[in-house]
Formats: sequence, C-alpha cells, structure tokens
Amino acid sequence: MSETGKASGATEQPVRAATESRKARETRPLSPPPLGEGGAERREGVQASRSMESRKARGNLGEDIAARYLTERGCTILARQWRCRYGELDLIARDPSGAVRFVEVKLRKRGGIPGREAVDARKRERLRKTALWWLSENDPDAVARFDVAEVRADPDGLFKLDYIPDAFA
Repeated sequence: MSETGKASGATEQPVRAATESRKARETRPLSPPPLGEGGAERREGVQASRSMESRKARGNLGEDIAARYLTERGCTILARQWRCRYGELDLIARDPSGAVRFVEVKLRKRGGIPGREAVDARKRERLRKTALWWLSENDPDAVARFDVAEVRADPDGLFKLDYIPDAFA
C-alpha cells in the first residue's frame, strides 16, 4: 500500500473510463435507426475488428436493430444495457399486451455459432436472475418473457434479424 491508501500500481483511469462510457450510454437516444427492406439494414463505417471498442460498437448496432424491430411492433423500450450484480440485460421492452420482454441480442458474423445456441443453460440462468432483480425494482407484478434476437452480418454490409419470442422460460 502506498501513502495514499491505494495499492501500488492502481490508477483511477479504468474507473473514470467506465463512468464516461456509462454516461454516454445513458444519454444515447432510444430510437434506433430505420430498417431497410426485408428487415435487413445496411450500415456503412462499421468494420470488423478485434478491438474492444469495435466489439462494443457492433454489439450496440445489433441492439439498435433489435430495438427497431420491437418498436415497429408497438413495444416500448424501457431500458438498454441494464446492469446489476447478476449481469446485464441487453434490451428490456414492454409489448402492447403489457408483458415485459427481456431480450438477449446476439450479433453474429456469417458462419459463426448461431446466437440461439450461444444462450446456453448457464447464460439463461444468469438472465433469469438479472430479470428478477429488474422486476423486483421496477414492476413486480409484470408478466415476463425471454426472447433472443439473432442479428447476422453478411459480408456486403447487410444485417438480418431472426427474432425468437419466448426462447426460454
């Protein structure tokens, strides 16, 4: 420990960066960009890269596409990237019947593992716990459903959405 009470080598930069990204996420508008014909969307300037920023941008793009799909069907987006100690919920939406949809969004390149297969038993259990926490804080009497939105990216820049309602209980 140093004189300041911090472990040697500890910096405040990661905390500050996490706070800045959280603020940016909170101020991001909830209305996603419009979809093109046939549920596919072309986005320019999103390049496949292995860096974390690029991965985050691609994840946000997948969430934007799924959020647009839901709003076009009369749903209201209640939260995006909601976090608690159990994990993160990509999208939380209320459908026209009043049910709360917890949507796990998976963005996949062509030839990758299908998104629905990436939501294994362990991930489903984490999503259930996180959703229960959200419901206990926001709407304890709501009917809940768990959906999976798989967004696939083609090499030519088109994105296709496979939406699986009630993917698991």
